[in-house]
Amino acid sequence: MKPFKQRILVGAIAALAAINPCTNAFAADPIKIGVAVGLSGANSVVAPAVVQSSQLAVDEINATGGILGRKVQLEIADDASGAVGAQKAYDTLVFQKNVDAVISMETSAARNAALPIIARGKKPFIYTSFYEGHSCSPWMYVNGWVPDQQVAPVVDYFMKSKGAKNFYLVGNDYAFGRGMLNFTAKYIAMHGGNVVGEEYLPVDGTDWTPILSKIRSAHPDALISATAGGAPNVALAKQLRGSGLTLPYGNLAIDEGTAKSMGDVATGIYMSGSYLTSIDTPGNKKFIAAVDKKFGKDMKTPNELSEPQYEAFFLYKAAVEKAGSTDPAKVINVLGQVSFDGPRGPVSMDKSRHTPLAMRLGQIQRDGTVKILQTFPDVDPDEQCPNIK
Repeated sequence: MKPFKQRILVGAIAALAAINPCTNAFAADPIKIGVAVGLSGANSVVAPAVVQSSQLAVDEINATGGILGRKVQLEIADDASGAVGAQKAYDTLVFQKNVDAVISMETSAARNAALPIIARGKKPFIYTSFYEGHSCSPWMYVNGWVPDQQVAPVVDYFMKSKGAKNFYLVGNDYAFGRGMLNFTAKYIAMHGGNVVGEEYLPVDGTDWTPILSKIRSAHPDALISATAGGAPNVALAKQLRGSGLTLPYGNLAIDEGTAKSMGDVATGIYMSGSYLTSIDTPGNKKFIAAVDKKFGKDMKTPNELSEPQYEAFFLYKAAVEKAGSTDPAKVINVLGQVSFDGPRGPVSMDKSRHTPLAMRLGQIQRDGTVKILQTFPDVDPDEQCPNIK
């Protein structure tokens, strides 16, 4: 092509882009967002809902012009719900796929293995899972709850409404289980209660029978568990029901989607969370309708693990637009300054890289839905990462 004609063509393309920026945007390189999640392993029960919420968020963002006029592309990797799988998944996302950011719901073991890789690759990372707290990195923000927000509703309710004084604690033997129950034990002691037993099972363990025998012998007033979620929740609940034990039971790691998949064995379990499908707000109704419209009969129940994943994409979008760039350092600098009004209400990761949240105490009903018993607005996560600026 002759130089003069080439200049005319370039000018015409530029003029068209000015009229329709979305056309120009989607012709540019996409913004790639990595999602590492446990498609296999303990989290495989909850992973499908997390993937669906990620896909919905990307579709909605792209339908309105993308981010800075660029299409968003989803890159999903299986972390196998553990450390070894996470290392492989993050090596792929960060160094092979060269994603612009990572937004992931994972076990604590997977997160801990991922953080050094995130730091080496210098990628913005939004961790969307509830967890045991105090995990800090210059490259990470968190929009899930921590024990400082989640434990009190369950313990306080058992003490005040059930007259519980003696508690038995059980969990999976890894960072989340031990971290959650360590906080819970301290909270119980501070409020005049006693922990009469504390037992742990490996994440891949399936037989809770010996622990249930110890619980029976200890005669506690209430039981509280903190497992790896997903499959361990199912196994514990089934064996607890089969044992005939009928004491008040609070689960610090169950989500609504898993509860619905468990049938009768979940009935009566108490839980505390920031998201439930029964939240009666226009934002939540819109979200549930959108998930249903997109996935129909294949829709997985939106839950405490999938909804924060959905809103994290919009928090990242807001940060990129505020920074005017996908440059990792610029995005990290403003992630704590942006907010998104979503199904849980307005959320912002502005408190020590964590999120003040409205918390709800609920009880699982026979059909798997959760009845909200109490709501606690704007619960502070406390100082999680005071040394990270």
